[in-house]
Amino acid sequence: MSEEKFDFTIDNLGPCTIQSPIALSRNHGDYTANYVRDDSYVINNINVIDKSKPVVLDSSNLMEEAGPREKIYFDPTHAKAGICTCGGLCPGLNDVIRAIVRCLNTRYGVKTIKGYQFGFRGFFADSGYEPIELDRYLIDEIHKIGGTYLGTSRGGGTRVEEIVDCLERDGINMLFIIGGDGTQRGSYDIACEVEKRGMKCAVVGVPKTVDNDLMFMDRSFGFETAVQRAKETVAAVHMEAASQINGIGLVKLMGREAGFIAAAAALSSHETNFCLIPEVPFEMEGENGFLACLERRLAKRGHAVIVVSEGAGQDLLNATNATDASGNKKLADIGVFLKSQIEKYFKEKNIEINLKYIDPSYQVRASVTTASDSVYCERLGNNAVHAAMAGKTKMVIGLVHDQFVHLPIKAVTAHRNAVDPEGNFWRDTLDATGQPMLMVNDLEKAREKMAAAVAGAKSKPSEQKAAKK
Repeated sequence: MSEEKFDFTIDNLGPCTIQSPIALSRNHGDYTANYVRDDSYVINNINVIDKSKPVVLDSSNLMEEAGPREKIYFDPTHAKAGICTCGGLCPGLNDVIRAIVRCLNTRYGVKTIKGYQFGFRGFFADSGYEPIELDRYLIDEIHKIGGTYLGTSRGGGTRVEEIVDCLERDGINMLFIIGGDGTQRGSYDIACEVEKRGMKCAVVGVPKTVDNDLMFMDRSFGFETAVQRAKETVAAVHMEAASQINGIGLVKLMGREAGFIAAAAALSSHETNFCLIPEVPFEMEGENGFLACLERRLAKRGHAVIVVSEGAGQDLLNATNATDASGNKKLADIGVFLKSQIEKYFKEKNIEINLKYIDPSYQVRASVTTASDSVYCERLGNNAVHAAMAGKTKMVIGLVHDQFVHLPIKAVTAHRNAVDPEGNFWRDTLDATGQPMLMVNDLEKAREKMAAAVAGAKSKPSEQKAAKK
């Protein structure tokens, strides 16, 4: 099957004719920070499989480099900006808000910045939430606390006309939307409605998903903080398990369709013995099933630590078929299921165990960022402002090959990223845990499940919705 191609061309509101108020240099070698040119790109596919084939240098492989332009589209003295945060909490939301406001205020001199409260609901008159007038003094300390200063909620992204009505009433020229893939699909619809009405308003997204499942990007903000907090939880539960007779520590972490947090926590902790993720199926019963593997581990070492993603093993549970306000499928609780199955299994075998179960999800989501994530959020926010001031729209800011780039919303939301069961990241995770490659009894059936799981994670959102009906 041929590799899917994407168009990384970025939409612009029009030609940039206004000199930027940021005094930078266009010359290299003068020890002065430089502007970024619109013809500066980052290559997406850098893997070489066949040396005889030339490197593709067109819009299907070239991503526009992010950063301040010498000429901008909006006059900062007249520009008005809006910001909102949508979806679940994630470490770094306040850091991004702060960076956007400070860059608008101090670097460009934009005076009017409205913070719309509680996600898309802040745009609806019937919600009764008035926007907050933001400036650099008001938000200067918010990065020191978790959560989001503007509040958040799920849903509302389908009421596009009402949202654009609000933008029109408030005279907003640039809208910064911080949220996950569902939120960014709403951002695209908003940008299309803005274009349809002939409004000059840039819509720029800062993609947020603690699960790290966004296409093309090295990582999403908050991910490193989530792994750090998860590592601390694993360390605590390991001490509990190692101090008990046949102690078992069970930790459930975020990861609806992708096991990046669980795998990274297992790698970083060096104390995880089993890592269960959505991309790799497992069976509970049988000689090669998870429970038998756990029993052998206890017999050998006297304790075990299990880390499981919230979306793992859903084929073993009764599906609810319910969805939340964002349209996400409500998952059955794999953590509670594993706990009950483990206790039942060892009770029937008359083997004493001491099991401790921890679900730190909400504590992790509300955390203050680590230093690395804080730096990342600051740079994401700054680059979002530079893009909007230059009239870029229908796009998000992302980190690709350690370079900040502009990415079209349509490309980023086409699929979800997932852990490759045959890739080196998962291979290294298996090396760290020492668990079997597959805890299944029917290898062929497991391979079919694995292929279906990865295909499902990477399917288009529209295909996912169709499959649910």
